[in-house]
Amino acid sequence: MKKQILLLEDDIALAQTLQELLEDAGYSVNMVHTGNDAIDATYDGSYDLYVFDINVPDISGIELLESLREADDKTPTIFISALVDLNTIAKGFEVGADDYLKKPFFPEELLIRVNAKLAHKDQDIVYKDLRYSPAKRVLYKGDTIVSLGEVQECLCDVLMRSIGSVVDKSVLMECLTHSSDAALRVALNKLKQTTGLPLKNIRGVGYTIEKG
Repeated sequence: MKKQILLLEDDIALAQTLQELLEDAGYSVNMVHTGNDAIDATYDGSYDLYVFDINVPDISGIELLESLREADDKTPTIFISALVDLNTIAKGFEVGADDYLKKPFFPEELLIRVNAKLAHKDQDIVYKDLRYSPAKRVLYKGDTIVSLGEVQECLCDVLMRSIGSVVDKSVLMECLTHSSDAALRVALNKLKQTTGLPLKNIRGVGYTIEKG
């Protein structure tokens, strides 16, 4: 079954180029041009990935994703935008984006990032003696399920999907009920103690699981 992508882009020519590229790569793409149309699309169907421009009519991509996350929609999301100031980028990750691609970009660059998000979405991730099932959101040590609380499960999901990459601190904060630097450190220390994952703090940026 083809992976389903919702593409929100008000530049018609660019939207059509991206839709054609993604469909040629084997994805099914629903293209919309306004924030309200995107909301309607999320009500009518389910998707494996969102690709949202930020500066679009009716509702901005950031406001849209914030509303979706508040409704417990955890669909991976890539922002594409000509807005490249640090405040906008930070806000994009703060509301729950997984990636941010600055315009102008080569369409093939978006395809690379989409493939990275979706190609192995449902495959188990193996790290040393641990095996993580993204589809089930379950972590195994050998054949035994590692018991994780809701916060640790969310952190584990984000970090295991990003082994070898630094996850921005703002993304990890989304897993917390009450966000603060202290609460994040406590939660990550608990995850480290429970799982044995070698979490590394990249000061001022975020956290990573280094490739073993």
